[in-house]
Amino acid sequence: MRVLGVDPGLTRCGVGVVESGHRRGVSCLGVGVVRSPTDDELPRRLVAIAEGVEEWIDEHAPEVVAIERVFSQQNVRSVMGTAQVSGIVALAAARRDIQVAFHTPSSVKAAISGSGKADKRQVTAMVSKVLGMSTPPKPADAADALALALCHLWRAPMAGRLAEAEQRAAELAHNHQQRLRRAARDSSGTKGGHR
Repeated sequence: MRVLGVDPGLTRCGVGVVESGHRRGVSCLGVGVVRSPTDDELPRRLVAIAEGVEEWIDEHAPEVVAIERVFSQQNVRSVMGTAQVSGIVALAAARRDIQVAFHTPSSVKAAISGSGKADKRQVTAMVSKVLGMSTPPKPADAADALALALCHLWRAPMAGRLAEAEQRAAELAHNHQQRLRRAARDSSGTKGGHR
């Protein structure tokens, strides 16, 4: 599976592509950032980010685009820009019929380091180790994008099995309800026949 991880940001949008290989090997196919000029108006900045991300999508043809789920700390203005970038990235993927997945920062940290409270240095170190990179990816946005892609790569099989299990449980519950209704009808028909 090939996954493009995106750490959304209006000034620097981290992007990283990973692919699972044979025997559970994982490789990095590319990592970097898409930038937008800080002195441009917001619409022009969003266009710059969109075009940059679309180039990554077209070049690497990922099966999934994994995006960090936006959450608010204190800086609402910063969160708004990040949310807008998330939206244009999701739109770019959807227009190409590519699956989009959102992951929270804490779930990414937990998947990569084992702790949802890991700092950026720990995440970068683990990403470098897992991908066999001799030098850590920089800036941190790029490392975060690879962490997102790895998180999705590792969690997707479990999520798929969970979805299958939920679907099977729903089918079993539906079939059970139908049997109960038939049994109730048969029971009331039998009672009525004895009158």
